[in-house]
Amino acid sequence: MIRTVLTSMVAVAFIVPVHAQHAENFSNPVIRGDIPDPSVISVGDTYYMTGTSSEWAPFYPFFSSKDLVNWKQEGHVFTQKPAWTSNSFWAPELFYMKGKLYCYYTARRKSDGVSYIGVAVAEKPGEEFTDYGPIITYGNEAIDAFIFEDEGQLYISWKAYGLDNRPIELLSSKLSSDGLRLEGKPFTLLVDDERIGMEGQYIFKKGGYYYIVYAAHGCCGFNSTYDVYVARSEKYEGPYEKYSGNPILCGGGKDFISCGHGTAVQVSDGRMFYLCHAYMNGPSRFMGRQPILQEMIVGEDGWVRFASGKYASVKQAAVLDKKQKKRSVTDFKDEFDKSVLGVEWTWNYPYSDSNVQIHDGNLSLSGSPINGNRYGTALCVRATTPEYSYETQILNRNDVLKGLTMYGDHQNLIAFGVQGERLILKSVRDGKETILSDTGLLCEKPYLKIEVKQGQYLNFYQSRKGKKWERIPVSAVDAEFTARWDRVARPGLLYAGDSKDSGIFSYFRLDNAE
Repeated sequence: MIRTVLTSMVAVAFIVPVHAQHAENFSNPVIRGDIPDPSVISVGDTYYMTGTSSEWAPFYPFFSSKDLVNWKQEGHVFTQKPAWTSNSFWAPELFYMKGKLYCYYTARRKSDGVSYIGVAVAEKPGEEFTDYGPIITYGNEAIDAFIFEDEGQLYISWKAYGLDNRPIELLSSKLSSDGLRLEGKPFTLLVDDERIGMEGQYIFKKGGYYYIVYAAHGCCGFNSTYDVYVARSEKYEGPYEKYSGNPILCGGGKDFISCGHGTAVQVSDGRMFYLCHAYMNGPSRFMGRQPILQEMIVGEDGWVRFASGKYASVKQAAVLDKKQKKRSVTDFKDEFDKSVLGVEWTWNYPYSDSNVQIHDGNLSLSGSPINGNRYGTALCVRATTPEYSYETQILNRNDVLKGLTMYGDHQNLIAFGVQGERLILKSVRDGKETILSDTGLLCEKPYLKIEVKQGQYLNFYQSRKGKKWERIPVSAVDAEFTARWDRVARPGLLYAGDSKDSGIFSYFRLDNAE
């Protein structure tokens, strides 16, 4: 049985920027930008991956690769929210069975705001997923599904009781042959009796043991302590023995702050590679939880470890024997000359019913703010390096602020744009607004640019023609506060009004300094 997923197809695909590769080694992260909780699978000679999209739409970005190192984004698992859900789209899990493509995913239930696990199915590659609703509504929280087959029987496992006043458990249940229903009573695989955290499990069988590779400690934020643990058992149902040498993979070295929550895939020569997320040390932490790849082995003592050592590292031995194509970090530019948005664009769906239209080579952005949002619709891309600039041209005038943003959420953002006849720069922190600059415009249709240094320091510019730039006379703004607990801020476009009007943009460009 092979595990896989496919997305609804989107007209534009793009190459995800990665470090240059060569035959002897590759460099982590293998995908740049904030894509936590990756799930990876293989189908024939192709690998597929998806990950958490959290409070950004579309839902669950989907990637393909021929070598696990160089990836291309194809689209998303969902372009619309499943009817039962509200937000917090976390930890999708991919599976392929009997010619059908499955995605088990975590989201908050609309009726009560509790995180549960749903399932969606695509009948064949190229078709959109049909959602079958929640499959696990157990306890006060159920997240992080994983599917395992043992001697023809399907099992699903998940993290439970994260919000109850009791230890976290990894629970499991038999799964129906069509993958859509639980069968029998859930049972305990592993208990977090140390109360250090337990989630993001990956289960496999090798030799005489079943192994649970899981994440412990704190998942998120720049003080994250995430690491990778392992336990084993001679039976799937347990009891499981935790390894005395845990953690088997962690941050704390020169390259990464923390790492965890992933799945593994076997390559053609039998080696196993584990894809999880990690925060990097230094300014690259502002890229968020980025997917990293490490070779995973089972030692002669029957315990899992990683070939490059206990500490997650950038430099890794090659996945394939053949020479891997070199690819460098790429810039991004959208001239709005396609009829649909490219797959790289994301928007703030919990806070705006966004309305994006492309016509005559321009983009019109508006929406209806929701959930107490005073700052409209953000249309953003993932940052892939800590040193970059991004720019646009504003084509229309109205009384609504429209322009560029560094966007964390509806209460934490930087807004730089045109409002009436003025050029406004404002900071919004925990919902409190501060005007940093209010100045005149250079021309009727100004060009605007934000320059980002070390991932967090922002300088602001305007221009008549987009060539010679005049800096706005304010000190560099520290935007660290825009990073949220479970995600980092994204650069992009902002229309801070409602659907009665719009912001019109002629292009968007992001240039990496790397």
